[in-house]
Formats: sequence, C-alpha cells, structure tokens
Amino acid sequence: METKFCTIEQKAPEAEVIAQAGQIIKDGGLVAFPTETVYGLGGDAFNKESSKKIYAAKGRPSDNPLIVHIAKVEDLEKVAKNIPEEAYILAGAFWPGPLTMVLPKREDVPKETTGGLDTVAVRLPDHPVALPFIEAAGGFVAAPSANASGRPSPTTALHVNEDLEGRIEMILDGGEVGIGVESTIVDLTGDKPMILRPGFVTEEMLLRVLGDVETDQTIMLGSVAGRPKAPGMKYRHYAPKGSLVLLEGSPEKVLQAMQEKLAAASASGKKTGVLCSTEIAPFVKADVVIDVGSRQDEASIARHLYGALRQFDTENVTEIFGESFSREGFGAAVMNRLLKAAGYSVESL
Repeated sequence: METKFCTIEQKAPEAEVIAQAGQIIKDGGLVAFPTETVYGLGGDAFNKESSKKIYAAKGRPSDNPLIVHIAKVEDLEKVAKNIPEEAYILAGAFWPGPLTMVLPKREDVPKETTGGLDTVAVRLPDHPVALPFIEAAGGFVAAPSANASGRPSPTTALHVNEDLEGRIEMILDGGEVGIGVESTIVDLTGDKPMILRPGFVTEEMLLRVLGDVETDQTIMLGSVAGRPKAPGMKYRHYAPKGSLVLLEGSPEKVLQAMQEKLAAASASGKKTGVLCSTEIAPFVKADVVIDVGSRQDEASIARHLYGALRQFDTENVTEIFGESFSREGFGAAVMNRLLKAAGYSVESL
C-alpha cells in the first residue's frame, strides 16, 4: 500500500485534501491526523472492519479500546446512552479539548471499536485540522495514537510515517502537536467519576467542575488485569528500544546515582542516554543527553517527552536513565507515560 503524505495548513485547511481524507474513512480506509494531544490513526467508528484495520496496522491488542472522536457535542448521544449530567458538565468545561469520557455505548457502535466492552470512550478534540476532517469523514472517527503499538506516541507527522508508512492510506501533516501526551480519560459509568488516565485536564481541574472525582490507583502501578476499560491501561506503552530506568529522589541524589550508573554502563561498552530536566542536564555526561525542559515547566516536559524517547532509538542508545518528575497536577500525566515506557522500573533513592 502506498501512503499519501499531505502537508496541510492549520489556519486554513485545504478543503480538497480534507474531503479526500474524509472519503478514505467512508470507504473503510485509515487516515492519520493531528490533534492537540498526539497524532491519531482514524477509521470509521461504526465500521467494525475499519477498527480491525486499525488494530492490524498498529499491531495493537484487540482488547485495547479505541476512542471515538466527534466534532459536535450533540453527536455524543449518537454513540453513547444513559448519559449522566456529569458528562454535559464536563463537555461544557473542557470540550473541545483533551478530555475523553467513558460512557455506556449505543448498540450500533461495534464492539470491535470498544475493545469488546459495553462502554465507549468519546472525545471532541480541539484542533483546526481534526474537526473538519472528522466532519468530512461522517462525524465519528475511531482513533488511537498513530504509532506502532508499544512505541512512543507520535507528536509529528514524521513520527507517524516512521511507524506506519505502507500500512495506511493517508497521513495529514498538520505540524507538531501542542500538548504532547494523550487526553485525560474519565469513566462516568460508576457511582463516582473516576480518572482512568491522567492528562492535561488534571484531577484538580476536574474536582473544581464536578466536586467529586476519584483516580484509579493502578495508573501508577501497572497492575491492570482483564480487559482494560480505557486505552493505555493494561499494556506497556511509549517504550524506547533500549532499557529505561527511572531514578526518583532529590535532584542531588538522582544526579549522583545517575553519574554512577552511567559510568558503569559505559565501562561495560553500552551506549548511554539520559532523559532529564534543564536543572541537571549540564552536570550529566552520557553519549546522548536529552533535556526535556525545566522541572518548573511540566508542559514543556510533556511536549518533548515522546520525541526524546524516539531520539534514543534513532541514536541506538541501549541503556537509558531517566529523571522522575512530580506526580501531582499535569506531572501525573508525564509520570504515567514515563512509568509505562520504563516498564515500571523505578529506583527510589
């Protein structure tokens, strides 16, 4: 299969290209497209064969649910039923935006799209290319991140091309994304709203709007069994090819331990890498040192995280040591992704 790579203007997306992309979805094909979080790999949410193609293109386990992307709030009722008042409160506060809601699915949403579950994950993205594309595709686009399963999620169209060229019909290049990690997921099917995946919309933000919300404690533990209720809960994700170990403690202890481990790895002939903050980057010696931003700027860390993990692969780094970050606020999203990338290999100092 030849993958068509189309650069598209964010401020004024070309109508002809959008129409072509939409028709591919209607015809049962796959299109990668930008959102404000990461690039998504889109197929027709109501076509079970399209969803099967998504899983096949990514090499993704079929019990890992896809997110249905919509372009209008009123379309929520066409994919979900028994919608609680909290859903409309959240939509009013955070849609369009990086928030996904898990709700009971309508019968005509195929289980191939929902990972075999009776619930559906839905979001309305905030991106000037994504919204007209979803409309042109019929209004309901099922999309996980547009990467090979397990690899770092794509924050540029070139990342998508690295993983999926020849496997999908089209890539819409809308430039680098703004946030850099996937949407927050909130489950609204239980007695109390529950965060299943942290993201840009933080627990504190949700509490201010809803008054009461819980966080699934497996988010930082990696102990989900059975069918995951939301994308990214069960499987190792975002991982570089080299081994990644996170070091957690004060900056002074992290720096000391990092230097010792780097020296030992280098002495054994391994190519070393470090993922760290601006605060300690000048003091670290490794083959590849990637500064993802200041510890005081979690948005910068999130935006650069996946690109950094991919760079280690490009430079064939085999031993990577990463600095841990705050588990509060937006930092929870960063640490959730880093923990999954490291296979939950953390050393507390």
